Amino acid sequence: MKILGAILAGGQSRRFGSDKAEALFQGKALLDHVADALRSQCAELVIAGRQWPGIISIADIPEPGLGPLGGLAGALAYAQQNDFDAVLSCGCDVLGLPCDLAEQLGSAPAILDDLPIIGLWPADLADTITIWLSEPANRSVYRFADYIQARRAPMPDSLINVNRASDLPTSASPNP
Repeated sequence: MKILGAILAGGQSRRFGSDKAEALFQGKALLDHVADALRSQCAELVIAGRQWPGIISIADIPEPGLGPLGGLAGALAYAQQNDFDAVLSCGCDVLGLPCDLAEQLGSAPAILDDLPIIGLWPADLADTITIWLSEPANRSVYRFADYIQARRAPMPDSLINVNRASDLPTSASPNP
């Protein structure tokens, strides 16, 4: 299966207090930790919602400001146009992603039960998500996952979702 890795990074980091994608952990930006973990299991990597050196930037679809689903819609459209089978998505603020995350998620569609922004999505959902987003009330990742009947996989113990500066580990690496 040809997998596109997609980092969803269009948020405003309000709870964090500054741009969390650029926050450092062990001398490396959070976004770079995510990129390294996804690169090891994906044929190509894109980022939605911002520019980042060395990563292809894609636009949210149908427009910016729709939350993670807008970034996911952009990634699914890119995947479909470039002959990928699936998209492995993650936010820019997760540490400890396992190098076999796609395998742990299993067949697509699947999301992590406690962190649905991390998921494996069939590329052929590109039109479905665009239609879904045409309704202003449809912005919840959980609701979209339920709509497409995505399986919910257990969250690996290694994951740290960084929402606030205090969520950053102070010493040991979260990577398995």
